[in-house]
Amino acid sequence: MMHNDDASRTEDLNGSFKALPLSPAMLANLQQLGYLTMTPIQAASLPIALAGHDLIAQARTGSGKTASFAIPLLTKLNPRHFGVQALVLCPTRELADQVAQEIRRLARAADNIKVLTLCGGTPMRPQMSSLEHGAHIVVGTPGRIMDHLGRSSLKLESLNTLVLDEADRMLDMGFHDDIVHVAEHCPAKRQTLLFSATFPEGIERLASRFLSSPQQVKLPETHEEGKIRQRFYEVKHEERLQAVGTLLKHFRPVSTLAFCNTKQQCRDLLNILHGQGIHALTLNGDMEQRERDQVLIRFANRSVSVLVATDVAARGLDIAQLEAVINVDVTPDPEIYTHRIGRTGRGDQDGWAFSVFSPSDKRRIAAIAEALQIEPEWHTLGSLQSSSNSPLVPPMVTLLILGGRKEKIRPGDVLGALTGEAGFTREQVGKITVTDQSTYVAVDRDIAREAVRKLSAGKLKGKTVNVRILTS
Repeated sequence: MMHNDDASRTEDLNGSFKALPLSPAMLANLQQLGYLTMTPIQAASLPIALAGHDLIAQARTGSGKTASFAIPLLTKLNPRHFGVQALVLCPTRELADQVAQEIRRLARAADNIKVLTLCGGTPMRPQMSSLEHGAHIVVGTPGRIMDHLGRSSLKLESLNTLVLDEADRMLDMGFHDDIVHVAEHCPAKRQTLLFSATFPEGIERLASRFLSSPQQVKLPETHEEGKIRQRFYEVKHEERLQAVGTLLKHFRPVSTLAFCNTKQQCRDLLNILHGQGIHALTLNGDMEQRERDQVLIRFANRSVSVLVATDVAARGLDIAQLEAVINVDVTPDPEIYTHRIGRTGRGDQDGWAFSVFSPSDKRRIAAIAEALQIEPEWHTLGSLQSSSNSPLVPPMVTLLILGGRKEKIRPGDVLGALTGEAGFTREQVGKITVTDQSTYVAVDRDIAREAVRKLSAGKLKGKTVNVRILTS
């Protein structure tokens, strides 16, 4: 039988860092820093990581994920050995700086832990000199880490922990090959922790290649009830395709995925949207991989408003920021319906799920509502007005640069060219994707023409490049 004070002590440990096998010094430091109870991602991932397992965790910025990997790597660090024992790869310099700062705060419990950031956009020489003096933990961007490995200024033979932070963003930015290169330079006997807000196909491929029997942590919070607002609009059968434009002009989502049941319906909807001046593209199973990749890149980097697809064509599609899903054809399968709408409302974002249906579809919707235990919210298109007469225009434009990995072009080179000589700010540049022969870069719509002019007039990797705007 448990005494009351024992029961309360056990209760205190639920969600508390004291429940973890941490040193008294680390626990005291956590308390000083205000880390009192674990966030959901910390509670789910810390016991796994501290037990030495490889880990794939779904976590976004602001969820407390840095402590989820910083505490385990600090726990097994030997402060007396001045070799790099942990490496954290981040997509951007800003994130690397934040992570390094957080690790330094968490490392205050131990003596003299040296944390070094290695990112592009700052001179190599001081970084090389810092590495010569030794470091325990390195936090950096893949391209710059790769440069140091190439010059043998960074040695990883003492490494015991590799962390891939915001892995989906690193893939979005074209860092796949750099990550592979860095991971191959790490000792095979190590712990690998991968954190990602979304799980596109590329993450699974990376994980299967570089993680050893990983445990997965996927928090249910990504699909909290109420995050996806579902609405059903009844229209005449022949007016369904026109209704899509009405919904888009009223709600004005930046990115929308529209589902049709057939390829022909996709083509018809695409023609109607183009006729309404809406930037839309379609995916279908007959496309070559290169063409499919180009469509997905343009949609993911927010330079196309609508992607029209069938369920088969959209298989494996995972877009980080998707404001709306529209069911243009109602599916009779509740599982397919759930899968379609589950692509919006990810992480800490809300999403819209609209379904347009004709009277003959009403029975199908009733069956879906019963299976999912939801109360359908019925609406009419007459209740909608265009909230603005201005056209629905995507915020970004995609530039295509001829030349890619084969020409040794890396995302950092393109960002450097745009923010250096061309004089644009980092905020005006979106996703950069480098493929074997091409490079795609998203830029703010209002600087697109000037960006093409400046990139064409300047040089990339010492060579003049061919750049053009991709249009629908």
